[in-house]
Amino acid sequence: MGVREGRGLVALAGIAVVAAVASGCGIRTTSVPVDAGAAPSRLPCSVSGSASGPGIATRAQQQPVPVRVYLVCASGLEAVDRTVPQTADKNPADGRLAVARALLIRLVAEPTETEREAGFTTSVQGPLAVSAGRDGDPEGALRLSRQPEDLPAAALSQIVCTYAENGTTADGGTVLLGGPGPYPVRRYACTEQLRERPDSAVPTRPAS
Repeated sequence: MGVREGRGLVALAGIAVVAAVASGCGIRTTSVPVDAGAAPSRLPCSVSGSASGPGIATRAQQQPVPVRVYLVCASGLEAVDRTVPQTADKNPADGRLAVARALLIRLVAEPTETEREAGFTTSVQGPLAVSAGRDGDPEGALRLSRQPEDLPAAALSQIVCTYAENGTTADGGTVLLGGPGPYPVRRYACTEQLRERPDSAVPTRPAS
């Protein structure tokens, strides 16, 4: 037997051993591509520092108040830092409304360049306004210029979680929201599941 033939037999024997081991371990060869799921997102979804954001002018004598708003990133909701003007309203209801309006402006505004590079977007689109509840609404209720259920799910999720994050506009971690129509306000909750899947339906329960 020649040297080349001997080497060929050794190589064939090695291949046979590998195939036998794979078969013994329960490994099956396949020519069909295996779907291992979506690749992990490479978006950092994180920015350092705080930003006042566009859209609200502060007076020189006013100290800005730090707040947090929720933006969409990697199919979920992530909080980013913002500031709003400090309200001097003595009436708590007026102060609550002022903060709610400032937060809504922050949500409608486009994310900063740094935030966009980190993967942040907003689903809240204008024109959209918020006003105080009408007569007969529970205390602390807010009414949007559009029915909450008519908004895109992600946009409503952003609004609910942003208002729930800031105590001035929240009621025990929930938010009382209504629209311009003759419908009662409802209590919306920002849950962990909602932050993970803002495109899903926002949990609600009666306002009372």
